[in-house]
Amino acid sequence: MTAFLRGAFSRLRGKKRPALAAAATFLLALPAVAADIPLPDRRSGYEFMGPDTRAMQDDDTQNPATLAVLEGEALWARKAGAAGRACADCHGDARESMKGAAARYPRFDDAGAGPIDLEGRIMQCRARRQEAPPLARESRELLALSAFVARQSRGLPVADAVAADARLAPFLERGRALFRRRQGQIALSCAQCHDDNWGKSLAGNAIPQAHPTGYPLYRLEWQSVGSLQRRLRNCMIGMRAEPYAYGAPEYLDLALYLAWRARGMAMEAPAVRP
Repeated sequence: MTAFLRGAFSRLRGKKRPALAAAATFLLALPAVAADIPLPDRRSGYEFMGPDTRAMQDDDTQNPATLAVLEGEALWARKAGAAGRACADCHGDARESMKGAAARYPRFDDAGAGPIDLEGRIMQCRARRQEAPPLARESRELLALSAFVARQSRGLPVADAVAADARLAPFLERGRALFRRRQGQIALSCAQCHDDNWGKSLAGNAIPQAHPTGYPLYRLEWQSVGSLQRRLRNCMIGMRAEPYAYGAPEYLDLALYLAWRARGMAMEAPAVRP
């Protein structure tokens, strides 16, 4: 959402105030309540990209995120922390042990009594099993490890975590409420763009359905790999809302809801997006 919102407003900078007011009026006029996209109508963000960007994602030798996957593979085999253990010491060959793992996140975490995402699980395992210092959200090492693990689920369907564990149901509803809540200075909700107006164009950019099938992914706008939480923060900034801190429960609830919306869709990680 951020790219086209930022583009819309940046093109209006320096122009007459009525033009900016007209854009804000348009956004405020969008419906406040949206319905979930019917399952047969769901489309990956891949389908809204041009042929050059699709080709970049399709070919691992051209996909910039492949470098993060390779780095993650090296980290998987590297011993770390006071325990002197590598991820491979416990989990073995990730191509077997991690197959389908990323497709099942977020999932319920007994220790936190709520949802945990893939990055959170990696940090938890690092602290408990390796006795290693924590990795910061959006750090190169954490993104590399999560990209490597997520790569093992490419082509597999996103699981319905709520169907598998009913304890996630209230967190799913919190995520749904956040997705539909108007917020920020322009009083816009995620659903108004991604449920009600997907496929349309805003500031020259196609509005996708916001399915999280490719994270962590390489975004051309960022010129780097980033997580879903980074994308959600960018969206909030584009809505002129105060973003939550990385790791906030609101992001986990939103991630759970987004994964539920994408249930059954194929994983693409690490994807490429504009």
